[in-house]
Amino acid sequence: MNFKQETINGCQVLSIQDERIDAHNSAGLKAELLQRVEQGGEPIIVQLEQVRFIDSSGLGALLSGHKQAVAKSGRLILVNIQPPVLAMFEITRLNRVFEIYADLNEALATQA
Repeated sequence: MNFKQETINGCQVLSIQDERIDAHNSAGLKAELLQRVEQGGEPIIVQLEQVRFIDSSGLGALLSGHKQAVAKSGRLILVNIQPPVLAMFEITRLNRVFEIYADLNEALATQA
């Protein structure tokens, strides 16, 4: 799985560079999120702007990262979710579990 990582205003921003999160690459996403949660301290913002498709294994990887972050008193925030991917979150009602913002600036504003 391809990522771009940067730190902005005390947040780890992880931009996913792949168009799909599925059974073929979700393990890589899960491992990356767990590693970042273990580093601790900073909220993790996952940008999904490039992602056009997500399946149950992709949702599971994000949910695993979210649970680990919450267990360590952290936050995992999702931003820039494309409509087909957002539909999967709504169908599974995971939009009620995750903090989801329209864009990175909106998510960063919650940190102030």
